[in-house]
Amino acid sequence: MKSSEEYLQNLKQWLQDTADSPLEEMSDFFTNRLHDYEEHMSIWEKSYQLFAEILPSEVSKILDLGCGTGLELDKIWQKNPNIEVTGVDLCANMLDKLQEKHFDKRLTTVCQDYFQYNFEYNRWDAVISFESLHHFLPDCKKELYHKIYNSLKDGGIFLLGDYIACCDEEEKLLRSEYLKKRKQSAIPDNCYVHFDIPLTLEHEKKLLQEVGFLVEKVLDEPDGATIIMASKR
Repeated sequence: MKSSEEYLQNLKQWLQDTADSPLEEMSDFFTNRLHDYEEHMSIWEKSYQLFAEILPSEVSKILDLGCGTGLELDKIWQKNPNIEVTGVDLCANMLDKLQEKHFDKRLTTVCQDYFQYNFEYNRWDAVISFESLHHFLPDCKKELYHKIYNSLKDGGIFLLGDYIACCDEEEKLLRSEYLKKRKQSAIPDNCYVHFDIPLTLEHEKKLLQEVGFLVEKVLDEPDGATIIMASKR
């Protein structure tokens, strides 16, 4: 395992090496990588399995934000093939592949920006998201978490698996570079781009708690994902 000092040194070098690389629009980024997306994402195999294992058995209706081709859903449906899922994603090609894989499941797909999606009130047993929300700034995430909270039934859970910054320095470095690149390219605020801007665990938990969630579990997997289970009080 690399030390934090070595990790940050490598991160700074990478930021320097990629300083002139333009940001890609989010949907285009994933469309262009669809052919090897599942192979690339397979590094989180243990975390996908853990997602299914810690999902409460009584859950029957799930909203999956940034579902992609449904790698986390593959494991969830292995555990309970009767779960009803609505998957929201910006990339139509990925949703097509998800539908192709799971044509026999209770699945609804929505090609939409999940920040604009109508979550409704008191509808879901669980809302889940895996390796998607680290692309957004805290204010956007807090607004989304508030919508998620209101959309859950009493006792419902939000299951988040994501990239977490190792420290404040990593969080600040990546956010600074992200904002600089957006400004240099005059990217409008309503355009989503692919660039990692994770929060530290402390800051991620704080956002969840500020909208009313009770953070029940935090699990760090050896494959690099952090899984947070938060419940509606």
